[in-house]
Amino acid sequence: MARDEHRGIASYRAERDRYAGFYDLSRQSGDPEIRISGTLAKFVSEAKDRIIRAHEEGRPFISNNYCTAPEITEAMDIPWFMLYEAPFLSVSNEGLSEQIDETAAMGLGTDLCTAIRSCIYYVEKDLAPVPSAVIGFIFPCDGMPMLHQVIEHSKTWGHIPMFCPDPAYFNDDRGIDYFANELKKMTAFLEETIGAKLDIDRLKEVVEESNKQYLLWQEFNELRRAVPCPHGFGMGGPMCFAVAQMFQVGQKNGTEWFQSLVDVTEAKVAKGIGQVEKEKIRLFWFDIMPSGFIFEFMPWLEEEFGAVVVMDMFGNYPYTTIDTSDEKEMWRGLARRGLFETPMVRQAIGPAEGFVDDLVRIVKDYQIDVVAWPGHMGHKETQGTFGIMMEACREMGVPFLDIRMDIFDRRYTTVDQIKEKFSAFFRGMGLS
Repeated sequence: MARDEHRGIASYRAERDRYAGFYDLSRQSGDPEIRISGTLAKFVSEAKDRIIRAHEEGRPFISNNYCTAPEITEAMDIPWFMLYEAPFLSVSNEGLSEQIDETAAMGLGTDLCTAIRSCIYYVEKDLAPVPSAVIGFIFPCDGMPMLHQVIEHSKTWGHIPMFCPDPAYFNDDRGIDYFANELKKMTAFLEETIGAKLDIDRLKEVVEESNKQYLLWQEFNELRRAVPCPHGFGMGGPMCFAVAQMFQVGQKNGTEWFQSLVDVTEAKVAKGIGQVEKEKIRLFWFDIMPSGFIFEFMPWLEEEFGAVVVMDMFGNYPYTTIDTSDEKEMWRGLARRGLFETPMVRQAIGPAEGFVDDLVRIVKDYQIDVVAWPGHMGHKETQGTFGIMMEACREMGVPFLDIRMDIFDRRYTTVDQIKEKFSAFFRGMGLS
C-alpha cells in the first residue's frame, strides 16, 4: 500500500477538510461567538494537517495524550495526535452508532467504556494514522490498559515503540516527584526513539505561554460565575480544554483565542446578557458532556426550563501556574498539572476527597441549583463515590440528579428518556 493510501491518513484528510470548512463558514458570521468557535475548528484542522504533512514528508510523529505533559512534545517540535480524541471528534459522523455496533461484533464487551472501544476500533480498522511512537495512557481507569494490549497485538501498531508513564496515587510531594521522574523517562524515550532533543529553554518558553492560557481560562471561569451566566454548554469548558491541552498547547495563537473569549464574555457580563433570556436553573454537569447528542439535548434544557450548564468537569479550573524559574519545579509543575489537575484523571485518581472537594467548591462558587451526574457507563471508578456525592449535596441542600447514560451512544439511554428524567426531576423539586 502506498504511503498516501493509508486509511488513517485518508480519514485525517477528510477530517481536516471538514473542520476547515467549519472555519470558513464561521468567517462569514458577524457573531463573535461563532467566530471563536470557528477558530477552534481551524486549530483542529491545522493539527490534522500537521500529522498529514509529517506522514507525507516521512518525518516522525507520535500518539500522545493531554495528561502526559504535551508541553514537552511541543517543545521538542514533535507532531502529535491524541488517539483518545477519536470518539469525541467523530460525534458529527453519522456512522458513529454503526462504529459502536462494530466494536461489539469485534468481541468487545458492551460494558467497556464506549470511548475506549472506539479507540480500539480505530486501531484495528486502520482509521488512525500509524505513529512512530506511542505515549500510553494507562490511567485513570482499569479499562485503559486494554487499549494498550490491543496496540501491542495489532498487525499495524504492534511494532511501534511505546512508553506508558506510571501514575502515582496520592496527590502529595512524593506522588508529584514520582510522576515528574516518569515524565523525564518519557522524554528520554522520545529522544532515543524519535531523535528529537529537548531544549530546557524552549520548554520554559512553551510552559510560560501555556501559563498565560491557563490564567485567561481562570479569568473566563470567574466571569461564568455571573448571574445570569453569560455562556452555557456551547462556549464552555470543553473548548478551553481542547485549546489549552490538545490543539494549541503553549502556542501564541491559543493565547489570543483565550483573550478573545474573555473579551466577548466580559462584554456580555457588563451588559447583563445571559445564555438564556430568563435563567431559572443553574446546572453543574459533573462529568463529560453528552457528546453523542449534545446539540439535541442541551438547547432543549435551555429553552424548556431556562436551565443553563454553568460548569462541567472539563471546564472545572483547579490549575496552578507552573514555576519556570527553577527546572526542578517546572518538572514538578508539569507532573502536578498532568496527573492531579486535568479532568477525568483528577477525579478518578486518589482518594474521594478531591472528587468531593471539587463538587462542593463549584456548587458554592457558581450558585448551583442542581447537580446533574450523567453516570456514564464507562466511568465505573466513580460508582464508589456516588453515595458520597449524594450526601455532600444533601448537606448543601442542592438537588442531585442521577441519570445513568452512555455519553456517546444515544441508544443506551435515549434522549427522550433523559428528557423525561429531567422533566420529572424538575417538577418534583419544584423547579419547573
